[in-house]
Amino acid sequence: QVQLVESGGGLVQPGGSLRLSCAASGFTFSSYTMSWYRQAPGKKRELVATITGPGSSTNYADSVKGRFTIYRDNAKNTVYLQMNSLKPEDTAIYYCKVFRGREYWGQGTQVTVSS
Repeated sequence: QVQLVESGGGLVQPGGSLRLSCAASGFTFSSYTMSWYRQAPGKKRELVATITGPGSSTNYADSVKGRFTIYRDNAKNTVYLQMNSLKPEDTAIYYCKVFRGREYWGQGTQVTVSS
């Protein structure tokens, strides 16, 4: 079965950096597009970044362009989100997602940006 497990969240000061990881299993990881979403309190869940399977093409939300980088290590079945120059408005629960017949989601990892 498909499993996605996020890790790497925590508390960081504004301007700081954090790297999130999503460990995947139960499917042929390299063939699938992977995405990071986030949801802040009282707000709709939003797409942050996407990386395709073939070609590893990336797309980012305008709010994170130039600050966040999504990348994958297919040998480790892991997708990462490197977050730099973090702002308080980046505070949210971050989720990993794959579509394989239906959407599969990880449990999420909390990122808090605060001084």
